[in-house]
Amino acid sequence: MRAQFVLSEIGVGLRRNLTMTFAVIVSVALSLALFGGALLMRQQVSAMKDFWYDKVNVTVYLCNKNDAGGGAAGAPATPACAKGAVTAAQKKEIKSDLDELTAIVDKVYFETSDEAYKHYKELYGDSAIASIITPDQMQESYRIKLKDPEKYQVISTAFAGRAGVHSVQDQREELETLFQMMRGMNVAALCVMALMLVIALLLIVNTVRVSAFSRRRETGIMRLVGASSFYIQMPFIMEAAVAGLLGGVVACGLLLLGRYFLIDGGLRLAETMPVVNFIGWDAVVAVLPLVLVIGLLMPSLAALIALRKYLKV
Repeated sequence: MRAQFVLSEIGVGLRRNLTMTFAVIVSVALSLALFGGALLMRQQVSAMKDFWYDKVNVTVYLCNKNDAGGGAAGAPATPACAKGAVTAAQKKEIKSDLDELTAIVDKVYFETSDEAYKHYKELYGDSAIASIITPDQMQESYRIKLKDPEKYQVISTAFAGRAGVHSVQDQREELETLFQMMRGMNVAALCVMALMLVIALLLIVNTVRVSAFSRRRETGIMRLVGASSFYIQMPFIMEAAVAGLLGGVVACGLLLLGRYFLIDGGLRLAETMPVVNFIGWDAVVAVLPLVLVIGLLMPSLAALIALRKYLKV
């Protein structure tokens, strides 16, 4: 009988404050969707870093005649190559030193100027400068696959500035800009989520306050007949919990639709960007229970705090 009364009071409260209840559901849904999206974005950045950092190389670029100031155009020498183009003895010495770094070096691949020219044409064949570039202008290089990508500084310290070495480049630097941008987007999503969360909490508190005021006669009668504080407060807490849970369900739906629309359907990023390691459905499904739990508990706690202030029992 008591359970039936509590359920009936929940229905009455939700219908009586229908507009505010709808506002609570929408604000909770948006804030939780942003929260879940931020968690998934962080997982996406982590997955991309693991995927790309495992594939990027450290490249030791060698000096050629153009870098040494011996090009056909008479260009001045690059400071690092002022002593001249790399010699066969210097290349052999560099390769020997790389072979000795077995603790950190996994593989070493030598790329000739012709191979570098071929790769350049594949990537930038449509550009205007590609038509005037010749193979002898391309630098030979050693492509180094590290066992631990974080050990880049060892290679840089050992080979940067050596005779015949133009520069040492870590390809991770090219990716770090992308990751920084994605982390910035993640922070922005968290900031918007925090703002929406504050709005949702204020709406919940105001909804409970209005509901308690509109039913002050009923609560007064219950107080006179000896009803416990918990029993009087329960309908109001359950109203907020139901609204929050509905908001959580909507947020879960938005996350699932977002994953499908962005990656599998609609934009089809998984097909248009095959080089990106996108998170799977398992990552999205793993976030949904947390979203539902927060959607249930957050409004309940907010309602309990509001009742202590506005409903004296």
